[in-house]
Amino acid sequence: MVTGIIGRKVGMTQLFSEDGTVCPVTVIKAGPCVVVQAKDAARDGYEAVQIGLVEERPAKVTRAVGGHYKKAGVPPTRVRREVKLAKASEAMKAGDQVMVSIFTAGDRVDVIGTSRGHGFQGVVKRHNFGGGAATHGSMFHRAPGSIGASSYPSRVVKGMRAAGHMGSERVTTRNLRVERIDADNHLLMVRGAVPGADGGYLIIRKAVAAKPVRVPQVEKPKGKK
Repeated sequence: MVTGIIGRKVGMTQLFSEDGTVCPVTVIKAGPCVVVQAKDAARDGYEAVQIGLVEERPAKVTRAVGGHYKKAGVPPTRVRREVKLAKASEAMKAGDQVMVSIFTAGDRVDVIGTSRGHGFQGVVKRHNFGGGAATHGSMFHRAPGSIGASSYPSRVVKGMRAAGHMGSERVTTRNLRVERIDADNHLLMVRGAVPGADGGYLIIRKAVAAKPVRVPQVEKPKGKK
């Protein structure tokens, strides 16, 4: 069985439990996906599958990529990603389907996506610099300040935090809890926020390093055994 699936972020909403507790969740349309290529340890050195996200709109691909799909016997997809197989699981072949039912409520997942782009930003917004004084005649407000000595090393050290492009990076949010699954509509609801804007593509995989679930302990009143 595969350990991940491709999806698109729908947006955020709230779920109410039976006791009235509110839980913020992100709704993801996960799948359906189809296996485009299967890789094994004997030929490729590792076991994984390449899956494609089946969408309503037909995908336009180049002749070379079209041949890749034709060999697998599946229609072209706009997005395809490679995911690992679970240990001691059955081998999969091209054409097999991957559905959101690979997850169950209570599972821990990692969500991988591209963060929102913020364009060119200064050091205050990009790196949370404090800036200078805003009053008393100060003319130093949102500038970065000194970026290195003149005599030695006479250059800007690599990794110096400065203004530049912000966002549009690959971000992984780990250990999110699956709250609810709607298999009929291919919807997956996870607790909390995930990277990217609404409509962005995501990879949802089983948590690599799942944290243990913390159970709240009820303290006994003092003086009672």
